[in-house]
Amino acid sequence: MAITISYTLVLIFYFLPSHFDISYALTCTDHRSTSRSLYTSCKDLPHLSSQLHWTYNSTMGVAKIAYRARQGAGGWVAWAINPNQIGMVGSEALVAFVNSNGSVTVYPTMITSYSPSMLPADLSFRVTDLSAEFLSNQITIYATVGPFAGGSVVNQVWQAGNLVLDGVPQMHAVSQQNLQSTGELDFLSG
Repeated sequence: MAITISYTLVLIFYFLPSHFDISYALTCTDHRSTSRSLYTSCKDLPHLSSQLHWTYNSTMGVAKIAYRARQGAGGWVAWAINPNQIGMVGSEALVAFVNSNGSVTVYPTMITSYSPSMLPADLSFRVTDLSAEFLSNQITIYATVGPFAGGSVVNQVWQAGNLVLDGVPQMHAVSQQNLQSTGELDFLSG
Protein backbone atom coordinates (compact mmCIF):
# COMPACT_ATOMS: atom_id res chain seq x y z
CA MET A 1 0.00 0.00 0.00
CA ALA A 2 2.78 2.49 0.91
CA ILE A 3 4.56 1.70 -2.34
CA THR A 4 1.38 2.39 -4.34
CA ILE A 5 0.81 5.73 -2.59
CA SER A 6 4.46 6.75 -3.08
CA TYR A 7 4.33 5.73 -6.75
CA THR A 8 1.08 7.70 -7.21
CA LEU A 9 2.61 10.79 -5.56
CA VAL A 10 5.69 10.54 -7.78
CA LEU A 11 3.47 10.38 -10.87
CA ILE A 12 1.40 13.36 -9.72
CA PHE A 13 4.45 15.51 -9.05
CA TYR A 14 6.04 14.40 -12.32
CA PHE A 15 3.07 15.20 -14.57
CA LEU A 16 1.57 18.14 -12.68
CA PRO A 17 4.20 20.77 -13.67
CA SER A 18 3.99 19.86 -17.36
CA HIS A 19 0.21 20.16 -17.22
CA PHE A 20 0.43 23.69 -15.84
CA ASP A 21 3.03 24.73 -18.41
CA ILE A 22 0.69 23.68 -21.21
CA SER A 23 -2.45 25.20 -19.72
CA TYR A 24 -0.67 28.41 -18.75
CA ALA A 25 0.52 29.30 -22.25
CA LEU A 26 0.00 32.94 -23.16
CA THR A 27 -2.36 33.75 -25.99
CA CYS A 28 -3.69 36.93 -27.51
CA THR A 29 -7.22 35.65 -26.90
CA ASP A 30 -6.54 35.48 -23.17
CA HIS A 31 -4.77 38.86 -23.04
CA ARG A 32 -6.15 41.45 -25.43
CA SER A 33 -4.52 44.21 -23.43
CA THR A 34 -1.75 44.61 -20.93
CA SER A 35 -1.94 46.12 -17.48
CA ARG A 36 -0.95 49.47 -18.98
CA SER A 37 -2.72 49.81 -22.29
CA LEU A 38 -5.07 48.45 -24.94
CA TYR A 39 -3.45 47.65 -28.29
CA THR A 40 -5.03 47.34 -31.73
CA SER A 41 -3.10 44.19 -32.71
CA CYS A 42 -1.64 41.14 -31.06
CA LYS A 43 0.31 38.16 -32.35
CA ASP A 44 0.94 34.90 -30.54
CA LEU A 45 4.58 34.19 -31.24
CA PRO A 46 5.17 30.52 -32.12
CA HIS A 47 7.93 29.87 -29.58
CA LEU A 48 8.90 30.60 -25.97
CA SER A 49 5.34 31.23 -24.67
CA SER A 50 5.27 34.85 -25.76
CA GLN A 51 3.20 37.40 -27.58
CA LEU A 52 3.56 40.83 -29.09
CA HIS A 53 0.89 43.53 -28.70
CA TRP A 54 1.14 46.70 -30.77
CA THR A 55 -0.53 49.78 -32.13
CA TYR A 56 1.06 51.11 -35.32
CA ASN A 57 0.93 54.76 -36.34
CA SER A 58 1.45 54.57 -40.11
CA THR A 59 1.69 58.37 -40.44
CA MET A 60 4.63 58.53 -38.03
CA GLY A 61 5.98 55.04 -38.84
CA VAL A 62 6.19 54.09 -35.15
CA ALA A 63 4.80 51.19 -33.16
CA LYS A 64 3.77 51.23 -29.53
CA ILE A 65 4.59 47.69 -28.38
CA ALA A 66 4.24 45.39 -25.41
CA TYR A 67 6.26 42.18 -25.63
CA ARG A 68 5.11 39.68 -23.02
CA ALA A 69 6.80 36.38 -22.17
CA ARG A 70 6.68 33.80 -19.41
CA GLN A 71 9.83 33.96 -17.31
CA GLY A 72 10.83 33.32 -13.73
CA ALA A 73 12.39 36.01 -11.57
CA GLY A 74 15.94 34.75 -12.21
CA GLY A 75 15.83 34.95 -16.00
CA TRP A 76 15.58 37.49 -18.80
CA VAL A 77 13.57 38.14 -21.97
CA ALA A 78 14.29 40.16 -25.10
CA TRP A 79 12.45 41.35 -28.19
CA ALA A 80 14.47 42.64 -31.12
CA ILE A 81 14.37 43.96 -34.65
CA ASN A 82 17.04 42.96 -37.13
CA PRO A 83 17.16 45.72 -39.75
CA ASN A 84 19.15 43.63 -42.24
CA GLN A 85 18.04 40.00 -42.13
CA ILE A 86 16.07 37.36 -40.29
CA GLY A 87 18.24 36.06 -37.46
CA MET A 88 19.86 36.94 -34.17
CA VAL A 89 23.20 38.43 -35.20
CA GLY A 90 22.72 42.05 -36.18
CA SER A 91 19.52 42.44 -34.22
CA GLU A 92 18.81 45.44 -32.01
CA ALA A 93 17.12 44.33 -28.82
CA LEU A 94 15.13 45.47 -25.84
CA VAL A 95 16.10 43.26 -22.91
CA ALA A 96 14.54 43.01 -19.45
CA PHE A 97 15.16 41.08 -16.26
CA VAL A 98 14.14 41.10 -12.61
CA ASN A 99 16.74 42.22 -10.07
CA SER A 100 17.26 40.48 -6.73
CA ASN A 101 15.37 43.32 -5.00
CA GLY A 102 12.31 42.76 -7.22
CA SER A 103 12.76 45.81 -9.46
CA VAL A 104 12.93 45.32 -13.23
CA THR A 105 15.80 46.49 -15.43
CA VAL A 106 15.13 47.18 -19.11
CA TYR A 107 17.44 48.66 -21.74
CA PRO A 108 18.37 48.51 -25.45
CA THR A 109 21.35 46.45 -26.60
CA MET A 110 23.01 45.38 -29.84
CA ILE A 111 23.42 41.70 -30.71
CA THR A 112 26.63 41.87 -32.74
CA SER A 113 27.71 38.21 -32.48
CA TYR A 114 26.75 34.84 -31.03
CA SER A 115 28.44 36.01 -27.80
CA PRO A 116 27.16 39.57 -27.43
CA SER A 117 28.08 41.75 -24.46
CA MET A 118 24.38 42.32 -23.60
CA LEU A 119 25.38 45.74 -22.27
CA PRO A 120 23.26 48.85 -22.91
CA ALA A 121 23.76 50.42 -26.35
CA ASP A 122 22.06 52.86 -28.72
CA LEU A 123 19.99 51.38 -31.54
CA SER A 124 19.65 52.52 -35.15
CA PHE A 125 15.95 53.28 -34.63
CA ARG A 126 14.37 55.48 -31.98
CA VAL A 127 13.15 53.91 -28.72
CA THR A 128 11.00 55.96 -26.34
CA ASP A 129 8.77 55.21 -23.35
CA LEU A 130 10.89 52.14 -22.51
CA SER A 131 9.79 50.32 -19.36
CA ALA A 132 9.06 46.81 -18.12
CA GLU A 133 7.14 44.97 -15.43
CA PHE A 134 7.14 41.54 -13.81
CA LEU A 135 3.76 40.09 -12.83
CA SER A 136 2.61 36.47 -12.42
CA ASN A 137 5.87 35.02 -13.82
CA GLN A 138 5.60 37.17 -16.94
CA ILE A 139 7.96 39.93 -18.00
CA THR A 140 6.43 42.58 -20.25
CA ILE A 141 8.57 45.10 -22.12
CA TYR A 142 6.86 48.34 -23.17
CA ALA A 143 8.23 50.80 -25.72
CA THR A 144 7.51 52.99 -28.68
CA VAL A 145 9.86 52.05 -31.53
CA GLY A 146 10.59 53.38 -35.01
CA PRO A 147 10.48 54.62 -37.63
CA PHE A 148 12.24 51.80 -39.45
CA ALA A 149 14.16 51.86 -42.73
CA GLY A 150 11.91 49.12 -44.14
CA GLY A 151 8.66 50.86 -43.26
CA SER A 152 6.06 48.73 -41.47
CA VAL A 153 7.76 45.41 -42.25
CA VAL A 154 10.48 44.27 -39.84
CA ASN A 155 12.45 41.13 -39.04
CA GLN A 156 11.77 40.31 -35.40
CA VAL A 157 13.66 38.13 -32.97
CA TRP A 158 12.56 37.22 -29.44
CA GLN A 159 14.47 35.33 -26.80
CA ALA A 160 14.61 34.17 -23.19
CA GLY A 161 17.38 33.02 -20.92
CA ASN A 162 17.41 31.62 -17.42
CA LEU A 163 20.40 33.38 -15.90
CA VAL A 164 21.47 36.94 -15.11
CA LEU A 165 24.89 37.41 -13.45
CA ASP A 166 26.01 40.75 -12.01
CA GLY A 167 23.25 42.54 -13.93
CA VAL A 168 24.15 40.99 -17.31
CA PRO A 169 21.91 38.45 -19.08
CA GLN A 170 23.78 35.25 -19.87
CA MET A 171 23.59 32.88 -22.87
CA HIS A 172 20.17 31.43 -23.64
CA ALA A 173 19.56 27.74 -24.32
CA VAL A 174 20.13 26.45 -27.83
CA SER A 175 16.92 24.43 -28.03
CA GLN A 176 14.69 24.44 -31.11
CA GLN A 177 12.37 26.88 -29.28
CA ASN A 178 15.23 29.36 -28.88
CA LEU A 179 16.75 28.89 -32.33
CA GLN A 180 13.44 29.30 -34.16
CA SER A 181 12.33 32.49 -32.37
CA THR A 182 12.55 34.73 -35.44
CA GLY A 183 10.22 35.88 -38.18
CA GLU A 184 8.95 38.71 -40.31
CA LEU A 185 6.29 41.06 -38.94
CA ASP A 186 4.22 43.64 -40.81
CA PHE A 187 2.93 46.14 -38.28
CA LEU A 188 0.09 47.03 -40.69
CA SER A 189 -1.27 43.54 -41.37
CA GLY A 190 0.16 41.43 -38.56
